[in-house]
Amino acid sequence: MRLTEFQELMHTQFGAARADSLLADHVIPRFGRTGAVAIEAGVDPRDVWRALCAEFDVPRSRW
Repeated sequence: MRLTEFQELMHTQFGAARADSLLADHVIPRFGRTGAVAIEAGVDPRDVWRALCAEFDVPRSRW
């Protein structure tokens, strides 16, 4: 998944401000770090998206 697609999905699902906050501040247990740090470390944005979807009860049709 491209980073721009990831950002668009995040902003659509959570709203721009909350999405940016989740990405920067929320530690994803699966990765042991925030989404932003995980992506920076080479984790595929799709994996970060799916992890956040699972944690925040996003309907599977949006994954």
